[in-house]
Amino acid sequence: MAADVSLARLLGAKRFAPYFLTQFFGAFNDNVYRQALILLITSGVVTSVAPNTLNNIALALFILPFFLFSALAGQFADKYDKAMLIRRVKLVEVLVMLVAAVGFYFDAVWFLLGVLFCMGFQSTCFGPLKYSIMPQHLKSTELVAGNALVQQGTYIAILLGSISGVALNMSGSASWWGPTAVIVIAIAGYLASLAVPPAPAADPSVKISWNIFSETKRVIGHAREVKSVWYSVLGISWFWFMGAAYTTQLKVYVDDYIFGTEMVYALLLATFSIAIGVGSVLCEKLSGKRVELGLVPIGSLGLSLFSIDLFFSYQGLAAPADGTSMTVREFIADGAGRRILVDLLGIGIFGGFYIVPLFSFVQWRTRASHLARVIGACNVLNALFMVASAIAGIVVVGVMGISIPGFFLLLAFANLIAAAIIYTAVPEFMIRFIIWMLTKLMYRVKRDGLEHIPEQGPCVLVCNHVSYVDALLIAGSVQRPVRFVMQQQIYDMPLLNYIFRTGKAIPVGSKTRQPEVYERAFVAIREALQDGHVVCIFPEGRLTTDGDIAEFRAGIEKIVAETPVPVIPMALQGLWGSFFSHQGGRALAKLPRRLRARVALRVGQPVPAEAVSALGLQQQVQELRGSRA
Repeated sequence: MAADVSLARLLGAKRFAPYFLTQFFGAFNDNVYRQALILLITSGVVTSVAPNTLNNIALALFILPFFLFSALAGQFADKYDKAMLIRRVKLVEVLVMLVAAVGFYFDAVWFLLGVLFCMGFQSTCFGPLKYSIMPQHLKSTELVAGNALVQQGTYIAILLGSISGVALNMSGSASWWGPTAVIVIAIAGYLASLAVPPAPAADPSVKISWNIFSETKRVIGHAREVKSVWYSVLGISWFWFMGAAYTTQLKVYVDDYIFGTEMVYALLLATFSIAIGVGSVLCEKLSGKRVELGLVPIGSLGLSLFSIDLFFSYQGLAAPADGTSMTVREFIADGAGRRILVDLLGIGIFGGFYIVPLFSFVQWRTRASHLARVIGACNVLNALFMVASAIAGIVVVGVMGISIPGFFLLLAFANLIAAAIIYTAVPEFMIRFIIWMLTKLMYRVKRDGLEHIPEQGPCVLVCNHVSYVDALLIAGSVQRPVRFVMQQQIYDMPLLNYIFRTGKAIPVGSKTRQPEVYERAFVAIREALQDGHVVCIFPEGRLTTDGDIAEFRAGIEKIVAETPVPVIPMALQGLWGSFFSHQGGRALAKLPRRLRARVALRVGQPVPAEAVSALGLQQQVQELRGSRA
């Protein structure tokens, strides 16, 4: 319920609502126009070219601008005020729709295909603005909610637009409903854009390069600057590959394998579209208002499992004995039909789990001065993957003769391979998944004061040391990646070693017994802080054996003396007595007393480097923890 309230509050906020309506009307109008054009093409107005060929030409003309102009659009979005550019782009949409109305009046298909290219150009210009403006108007804790609402709104707009395009007769001078509708929707989008708050230029020094090929290469280079961002961009494009494959093949799947009516097709399309919106909203609740990459592997697995079941589910469907098409009532009455609906529902929901964190992560981790250009690079790759999806469908279904359910099965296994590649290259995804599972299954973590941790720049976190999972609970709570300094003994523990090693934890040993490890740790800490990272240490130097906070060692003073940065005290509460603590003897040697135990992480005010002392920090951590060990 809290998530619903926060989403509703954001949706009604002046800094978000006008932008949301602007992008909603844009997606809605795109699909009204495209669906109406498809119907006009299939009506037989043009006899010299096959309708299927014209539909492919239409798709190519809409996608082509994303290849050609995304890099240019990204440059403009970084150089100028985004709100101003959004208003100009929406004004262009109004003019394009006025021209389109003339084309529909004369049933001028070739003319309307040219207009479709202009619409693709307008959408290309809007793309980098759509996602790069959000971090300027939303807090970091609102990014997931904002992206969830945008994804939900976009897919609902696509669905409603497609249905409206069919319902509104757009061809012929006898009907002005359709042409009037696209003009009115465009005007509504423009009026909404007038209320979008200013979004100052991220990098006014950008020099516009009009060489679309060299600039496309350059913006892709920007996307590759941060490895995790680059693989997130690839993951987003892969999602578009799968989404295009499902939606493209769905009509033939209904006609040739389900033998359903147009309304059955509409039901499946609506289920898929609405489910992505539902998954996006659920993602906001499960992420706890944070950019949670741990949901991405869950999304990948769910996509594949339901895609595999989709291969089998249609086989139990009984076709109507009289040779007629299956109605919605008959389809739902059949157990196999309901199973197909559940599969598409699952694919959509887990698709929301997959795509929302990736978009949020790209917005959060990319440099603000380059975000629009990185989004432009993402749009180029999205278009490329959509074309690749169409080619894959032609080759697999058309040339190789594999059934569409077989194609869905191949997609499921291809998705697992893509996931393995991404998660191997960027272990952060799997680490976050493990941490998310731990914090959701074993503990209920209450977090207080996380806003005291700066969103950028180096700092040191200090915390009491209660259990073997302290670092995981902190990593699952702090928005930024954290470099943990921990005992060599804990660092080397099976399973946890993989997490700590891939998370770039810093092992430290005894100054007397392991002097080389000790000195190497302080060199690594200094380098991490100089690179702008967050470092977390446990100044007690060992796990508590009695639940009390032991004396803080002077290592923290040495750290800030070498690299003056703010130090932020933190305290864990409720972990003493857990499965991973030393209460009652050796940790891990007893069964957990309870799952979903209530624990807390409390964060205090930053302490300037010049005021840092081990004793003072110990006292602050003690005050934060209170009497609850």
